[in-house]
Amino acid sequence: MAYDDLRSFLHALEKEGQLLRINEQVSPEPDLAAAANAAGRIGEGAPALWFDNVTGFTDARIAMNVHGSWRNHAMALGLPKETSTREQVEEFARRWDDFPVTPVRREDAPWRENSVSGADVDLFDVLPLFRLNDGDGGFYLDKAAVVSRDPDAPEDFDKQNLGIYRIEVIGTDRLALQPVPMHDIAQHLRKAEERGEDLPVAITLGNDPVVPIVAGMPMAYDQSEYEMAGALRGEAMPIATAPLTGFDVPWGSEVVIEGFIESRVRQIEGPFGEFTGHYSGGRRMPVVRVERISHRTNPIFESLYLGMPWTECDYLVGPNTCVPLLKQLRAEFPEVKAVNAMYTHGLLVIISTAKRYGGFAKAVGMRAMTTPHGLGYVSQVILVDEDVDPFDLPQVMWAQSAKVNPAEDVVVIPNLSVVELAPASQPAGITSKMIIDATTPVKPDVRGNFGTPTKDLPEAAEWADRLRSLLANR
Repeated sequence: MAYDDLRSFLHALEKEGQLLRINEQVSPEPDLAAAANAAGRIGEGAPALWFDNVTGFTDARIAMNVHGSWRNHAMALGLPKETSTREQVEEFARRWDDFPVTPVRREDAPWRENSVSGADVDLFDVLPLFRLNDGDGGFYLDKAAVVSRDPDAPEDFDKQNLGIYRIEVIGTDRLALQPVPMHDIAQHLRKAEERGEDLPVAITLGNDPVVPIVAGMPMAYDQSEYEMAGALRGEAMPIATAPLTGFDVPWGSEVVIEGFIESRVRQIEGPFGEFTGHYSGGRRMPVVRVERISHRTNPIFESLYLGMPWTECDYLVGPNTCVPLLKQLRAEFPEVKAVNAMYTHGLLVIISTAKRYGGFAKAVGMRAMTTPHGLGYVSQVILVDEDVDPFDLPQVMWAQSAKVNPAEDVVVIPNLSVVELAPASQPAGITSKMIIDATTPVKPDVRGNFGTPTKDLPEAAEWADRLRSLLANR
């Protein structure tokens, strides 16, 4: 089932016991973020959280942890909530092959119900803002999907980007936005500033559950996130036209904020507790001048907690990082079997692959670091054989402990690019990257004593299914 807006998804979650309404009065700080933080510590079946009785707000509706478990993530893709992580990744990969699916345009968007513009714009009137971590420098919009266009090709639908970036509220009509240099919006901004022009943007909040998934995907520059959303949904993604910018935005958004990134204007943004589990310091970031806000009546404010994993952010960017890397690698190396990029937005990647010849696995690892995502994120790669499940960490640790000779199988490449938020980078944005080849050597590489490996018995897979069935029915 495809959901056209956040509200229908929340209703489905509640029906399946995957939404918890917090009825007692809570404080905006620290209760909202602390509850979402705690949801990441109670197991993989954690529910979404709903708050509508928040001290200091007369009429707030706040949703947290919407994607914050594998059950909720499965439902976002229209799968049964019991679908395993591995099965979700495999289904994600299957649906990828249906790309592109042309979106459908609708003009009756519910966010058109209310709007303010010009001098009447006040973000604090529309949004119930609160800090997520004690050390945050301010209030953040951290689950907003931002639409921007290539100034050199403004009519090219495929070069219209939909991405998630951290956004700090720095005034009633001002936002500070962090465009990571490897991301599409940074390229759009660079081109606009070279012309001396402001860059128009549309910032959408409270979207249907597939929008945050595709907005965080490492897709090619000329691939449309809306067309990928259609593939993942199994039906066309509904979009509408934003009134100020004319951009294509999700039809079902709760709030649409339109404005302009001011050319060559920077202001201190941060600190912020990031997906790396560390605070990033204050940096000079571009400033958005907000000129129009459109919103549904009684809008829902959706936010996510992120910090030391696992949090909602990790569920949200897990499969949508694994599958693009898998597809991009397999296009050149069909021997690649599976990719696990679940950890810290893919700073660590585990790849299982067959080998054509000696040294082949290391080549796969180097290519992973030069994919569109790998340029900014992939800093460590572990390669394992095709019969090792990269999602089974005991198997991975066995392969690394039994097959790695550090002198021969660990490759360190200095002075490569990485996202500035990576806390180990020095200076920020530069790091050494590492490949650990935990595969069995093949000719002409004949090192080690790997001639007689043990294998699972042929009947083991059937017995695993039988045991699961017996346990489920006992």
